[in-house]
Amino acid sequence: MNVYVGNLSYSTSSEDLRELFSAYGEVTSANVISDRDSGRSKGFGFVEMANAEEARTAISKLNGAEVSGRNITVNEARPREERAPRRGGFGGGRNRY
Repeated sequence: MNVYVGNLSYSTSSEDLRELFSAYGEVTSANVISDRDSGRSKGFGFVEMANAEEARTAISKLNGAEVSGRNITVNEARPREERAPRRGGFGGGRNRY
């Protein structure tokens, strides 16, 4: 089961998430999402747990819990929404006449 974790401290690492959730069961992956340009954490991540019942237990125990001074939000992740492809820019910024 894929679990969304929000309101994370910007210093929380993927390994920190793995450790936090492993107390409730087998974690197959843990990933804090970072900004593509700056590399800085966006303050949320995803944890994939092998067993759905263990994931539900982790959600109920950790939702609202204080981690690194912040009350985190934990719930079942929704499927990713399809977005329209990004359009290319015109670059350069000069007017051509």
